[in-house]
Formats: sequence, structure tokens, C-alpha cells
Amino acid sequence: MNTNAILAANGRDVRLDLFLGIANWFIFLDHIPNNVVNWITIRNFGFSGAADLFIFISGYAAAIVYTKMMLERGFVVAATRIFKRVWQLYVAYVVLFAIYTVTIGDVAARYAAPDIIYEFNVAGLVDHPIRTVGHGLLLQSRALNLDVLPLYIVLMASFLPVLWMMLRKPDLTMAGSVALYLAARQFEWTLPSFPDGSWYFNPFCWQLLFVFGVWLALGGASERRSIQKSRVALYFGIAYLAFALVMTIAGRFPAFGNMFPAWLFDAFNPNDKTNLAPYRVLHFIVLAFVVTRFVSKDWRGLEWPIFKPIITCGQQSVAVFCVGVFLSFVGHLALMTGSGSLMAQLTVSAAGVAIMTLVAYYISWSRQQDDPHRLASADAHS
Repeated sequence: MNTNAILAANGRDVRLDLFLGIANWFIFLDHIPNNVVNWITIRNFGFSGAADLFIFISGYAAAIVYTKMMLERGFVVAATRIFKRVWQLYVAYVVLFAIYTVTIGDVAARYAAPDIIYEFNVAGLVDHPIRTVGHGLLLQSRALNLDVLPLYIVLMASFLPVLWMMLRKPDLTMAGSVALYLAARQFEWTLPSFPDGSWYFNPFCWQLLFVFGVWLALGGASERRSIQKSRVALYFGIAYLAFALVMTIAGRFPAFGNMFPAWLFDAFNPNDKTNLAPYRVLHFIVLAFVVTRFVSKDWRGLEWPIFKPIITCGQQSVAVFCVGVFLSFVGHLALMTGSGSLMAQLTVSAAGVAIMTLVAYYISWSRQQDDPHRLASADAHS
């Protein structure tokens, strides 16, 4: 495998930032219940959702960044940068966990609404505050809407051996990921959460999408180009997406769902998100195949100004995700304590997306100011 050639071919791909930005916006909207706006998100049109997209692109992007670093600067430097990234993610999680849980507790006390702490799975702060915080620091919290970030931390923490193996035996590594996924589903392997239960996103299953992203980034499908150009594969993909849409709608509307045989309806409803059902994996793969078939890497539409805010949010995905999680709670609270009208739902959704975008633009601008090359250029002209 000519890794340098593959990295050159898979270099900066604006589509990654675009779809990661979309994933962040959709995750924010999905986290606000009783909100008509979240009907536009992809989870309502098929088996997979924004979380699948987030994890897959995170693996794909990590492979490109750290493989290039490993080839240019060596294994040790790449390893330290990966661990630095894991630490940054962990710190972001701790800060978000602290702000999130304290805010929920304060709101519950201020508005005399104890049901909120149960709705957001932070009731342990009342009964066992020290143990709850301790388990939260160990990524064992089940606080509502925080699940994606601990999953991402665990996947990045295990990324170094995956990358080392992928650069040597890519297909074998991908096969090992599939085997772990199947074993976890068969033997119910998972990680515990506090005070009871298990992780909402089973990492032994969800690692499949992350590793699949790494595999594709490093040329895993380069020898299967014929499939990507096949009309039969395209027609099958469109047919499967249509089937997934029908089954998803059937799960949303009982009257429509009753029109199907019980064995067919029950096979796909409820959607097994925790253990990443095989039909969900297939849906994401087919969706990615169809979308990339029509949206090429050099599509001129990627330069349209309308996509710039989304792309910027994708470039600052972790910060935008953390802000989005907090804003989803604020938006949920605003709808609960307010009128909850259609106009209120539209306003809360638009305001949240706008704030997330402003945060992304600020971080992007701030990093440009700290760029040593930019500073050196400014000094030279001063």
C-alpha cells in the first residue's frame, strides 16, 4: 500500500468538514424534544443518524492527520499528538460534564422541578454526589446527551494501535473490527455506567464505524472502484434507502406501521442504536456511497457561501458539539417553561445554530491570530 499516494489523493476534503458540521447541527436539534425542527434531521429518513456520521468522519479525519504526521515526523511524535488529542477531549468532557450537571441541578432547584434531574439522568447528584462525580470522571456517567463525547474519547484512546495495524495489515485490521463488533453483539459485551445500566453507545460496537472511516481514508476501498461506479450498486443503494425510509416512518406513525406484517415491523423497530444494528451500519454505508457518488470532492458547490457556516462548524467540531449539548438543554428548558409554540421552536432552533456558528467562527479567527506564520508576517510589515 502506497500510503503517501493515498494521503495525497485523500488530502484536504471539504466534504468532511461540511458533513461534520451538518452532524453537529443535527445532533443539537435532535437533543431538543418536542421540537418540530428536528424532523429535518437524517434520523427521521432512515436507520442511521447524525451520531453515525460524526463517528465515521472522526475516524476518517484522524487517519489522514495522524498518518501523515507519523510518516513525516515518526511514530513517537504521532503517538504523543494522539495522546494530547485524547487529553484535550477528556478535558472538554470534564468541563462540559461539570457545567452541564451543575446547571441542571440549579435549574431543578430554582424552578422547583425535580423531574428534570431524572429526565437528564443526573439524579445521582442528589443521592450520591461524590460517587456520581467520580464515576463521571471515569466516563461512566449516563447524563443525557453527553454520550457521544465519551465514546469519541475511548475510540481516540485506542486509535494508536489501530493505526499501527492499519498501516501494515489494513484488511486484517478491518476484519478484526468486524469480528469485535459481531462478538460484542453476540455476547453482549459493553461498558458499565453509573448508577446502573451500560453505555448508551456501546463502544465495542460503535468502533466499527470509526475503524471503517480509518480503513477508507487509508485506501481500503481503492481496489473496489468498480463497485463505486456500478449502476447496479447505485440502484440497490437507492432501493435500500427507500426501504429504510418506509420502515422509519412506520416506526414514527403507528397507524402506518400497522399496515406491515409484525415480523417485518419488529425487525427494524425500535431501531437498535445502542449496539449499532447491522441494518443501521448498512444504511450508513449505502447513504455514504450514494451521497459521495453525486457530491464529488471537487464539486464547485462546496465553494458556495451558503455552506461556509456549516463547513466552519465542522472544522471546529468538538467545541461546537460541546456548545450544542449545553444549548440543547437551554433550548429544552426554554420550550418547557415557555409557550412551546411553533414560533418558539423555530426561534430556539435558529438561535442555537446561530450561537454554535458564532463560536466556530470565533475559534477559527482566534487560531488564525495565534498562527506563528501569520504573526511573523505581521511583524515583518510593522
